[in-house]
Amino acid sequence: MDSDSGEQSEGDLSPGQECFNSRSLALQAQKKILSKMATVAVANLLTDDVSSEILDELYKVSREFTKSKKEAHKIVKDVIKIALKIGILYRNHQFSPDELDTVERFKKKMNQAAMTAVSFYEVDYTFDHRILSELLLECRDLLHALVEQHLTLRSHTRIDHVFNHFAHGEFLAELYGDGEDYRLYLRKICNGINKLLDEGTL
Repeated sequence: MDSDSGEQSEGDLSPGQECFNSRSLALQAQKKILSKMATVAVANLLTDDVSSEILDELYKVSREFTKSKKEAHKIVKDVIKIALKIGILYRNHQFSPDELDTVERFKKKMNQAAMTAVSFYEVDYTFDHRILSELLLECRDLLHALVEQHLTLRSHTRIDHVFNHFAHGEFLAELYGDGEDYRLYLRKICNGINKLLDEGTL
């Protein structure tokens, strides 16, 4: 159960039904606590240095594109919340064998998207926003399938919010355009992605 949904109260139990599960309760509490902690300010405490640097640059480029600190903050906050919740489910062995297959498919697709993003930056005149957008939206759809039985509509909305933003054609066109600020953000993002690829994290 997603921490964003209301937990079942004692009065909700049907007669003779015993639904208490300490492991499930602990998972709910852990997700709820981490969800409240999921802000840009504590991102460095929850991720490695390289991932934190990438998040910082994603915040900056999102702020530049949306012209809104609030919206950029929400996008990165949603990234952190999604990653935390999926990480907790994975570490606590909550995924079925079929869902673990989806995890592997997501990892491969995310790796493909990451390598494509870097290639478009490093090789002139290769950028095609349609290719990168399609890869990111495929990642989005795999995440939806993965958490279907575990998280609520609010988490699905967060997944849409994040991936629809980064896969948006106009956003990608700006990011890979000639603007000096965007080029600086993109360089730092791709440098970070390359480090994660070299480490085997992506």
